[in-house]
Amino acid sequence: INSRTVSFCSLQSADGVLSSHIDGQDKKKDGQPGSSSLAYGVLDVPPWYLCIFLGIQHFLTALGGIVAVPLILAKDLCLQHDPLTQSYLISTIFFVSGICTLLQVFLGVRLPILQGGTFAFLAPTLAMLSLPEWKCPEWTLNASQVNTSSPEFTEEWQKRIRELQGTIMVASCVQMLLGFSGFIGFLMRFIGPLTIAPTISLVALPLFDPVSSEAGIHWGISAMTIFLIVLFSQYLKNIAVPVPAYGGEKKCHTSKFHLFQAFPVLLPLCISWFICFMLTVTNALPMDPSAYGYLARTDTKGNVLSRAPWFRFPYPGQWGLPTVSVAGVFGVIAAVISSMLESVGDYYACARLVGAPPPPKHAINRGIGIEGLGCLLAGAWGSGSGTTSYSENVGALGITKVGSRMVIVAAGCVLLLMGMFGKIGAVFATIPSPVIGGMFLIMFGLITAVGISNLQYVDMNSSRNLFVFGFSVYCGLAVPSWVNKNPKMLQTGILQLDQVIQVLLTTGMFVGGFLGFLLDNTIPGSKEERGLVVWNQMQEASEETLKASEVYALPWGVGTKFCTSPFFQRLPFWPRRGPVGTAAEADQSRLTLCSQDASETRM
Repeated sequence: INSRTVSFCSLQSADGVLSSHIDGQDKKKDGQPGSSSLAYGVLDVPPWYLCIFLGIQHFLTALGGIVAVPLILAKDLCLQHDPLTQSYLISTIFFVSGICTLLQVFLGVRLPILQGGTFAFLAPTLAMLSLPEWKCPEWTLNASQVNTSSPEFTEEWQKRIRELQGTIMVASCVQMLLGFSGFIGFLMRFIGPLTIAPTISLVALPLFDPVSSEAGIHWGISAMTIFLIVLFSQYLKNIAVPVPAYGGEKKCHTSKFHLFQAFPVLLPLCISWFICFMLTVTNALPMDPSAYGYLARTDTKGNVLSRAPWFRFPYPGQWGLPTVSVAGVFGVIAAVISSMLESVGDYYACARLVGAPPPPKHAINRGIGIEGLGCLLAGAWGSGSGTTSYSENVGALGITKVGSRMVIVAAGCVLLLMGMFGKIGAVFATIPSPVIGGMFLIMFGLITAVGISNLQYVDMNSSRNLFVFGFSVYCGLAVPSWVNKNPKMLQTGILQLDQVIQVLLTTGMFVGGFLGFLLDNTIPGSKEERGLVVWNQMQEASEETLKASEVYALPWGVGTKFCTSPFFQRLPFWPRRGPVGTAAEADQSRLTLCSQDASETRM
């Protein structure tokens, strides 16, 4: 056994915190689930029909965020009185999100992470569209005056979205450069638990206001959705339900299936949605738009459903040739930085939830680079926004206990279909806001807990670590709140610089993550105290284990059987040559033996 293996086993025996990451605690042996009781691990492939339903569940989880992006942009694009064009933008962002999801799962970080429209791009986008030359003419703001089918109106909104296209495409090239060059992976040596924990936590914590507003539209409906999700995911998850089955000796029979564990989000959402439909049909919900609970009705978005086409194929350049603005590029680059930091946190959170080893540097580099490519495609298609990893779906992985990436592949295919079949996508857009709000209350709470769980590697009896984490999180909430209320206090007179400052300081995950990074690397503290001994050992071990080579290697043997020349191995985003052969298997068995010996010693 080499010296690295000996030191690893010694560390594991002393601390008992690494075996789950190296041995793959969630990998099932002899049909028995691991300690986290995952129904399906990252490398498992559920039956095709389960993949479809679980993929639809992920689609519904991301639906609110994906649909919200074009709807928020509608007013500044002069489209507030054109629901048909809004549905076109929704179908476009569905289609692009599907493409980006498939790229990320097959060629990117290879974790089960869904990609969708990002809110990080909204701030610079709205700032650019608020400039005098881009303000909507008065005649487009009056529903009685605007003719949405006229060439003049079409040109008014298309020239704005063409400007967004060019800006996003240029900024995405910066993200691709930072990812594929290995710069993000280089920074990972300075990023530890005290940087990751506030970053992930602040993905969800600042969203309590919009989430509570969505849920507060009708607290009864939201509370019902929350109750059903908690009931199915926590109390009924181990109850097997008899379901009809076909095959085997008895062609028609019943089989036990853990229904509530597999669909703890989809079932409550459908039940709440159906109840809202019944309350709408019976007019139990108010019909007055100004009354409390009106938006819980399922017919408030009827225009989109009735006017959406049955079939429409989005394509690059559908709105015309993109244009570029320097001011917009600088603002979106700031959003790209925030999006990358959020995505790195999502990678770690996702790996923990699905029982995978921590992502090695080459996987992080590749994931960020592919996200940049996704933003480039989103700009080319004209979705109005870039794409990023969806934290809501990372949270869904923790509730469903289904970490298979084939499920996310199914979700990506569902997104593609929703982008092409306008009527079907419009049906999902009728899900009432309080149902979405209740679901997000659960999801974002879980994401916050996943962020905090990274502190298990850190000595939380240390006043130094308490200060770094507490101060970073609190500033990540306080600073964006103040900047949003006092935007004029930070104006320098340089428009591009003002946009950069505005975006960075109003993004809680950037403020908290940056302060955590700065303080953790400048305040004196031992590596053991900061959790870096365990953290770095996990990083090194994750590059060498068989499971890591299976999870993060490129598909179809690329980078492991073929293309293993020294040239490819030098690329910062290319998978390192994994352990092969008898010697590697022996090393792996020794690692497993050490883990078993350490467990027996503790027992």
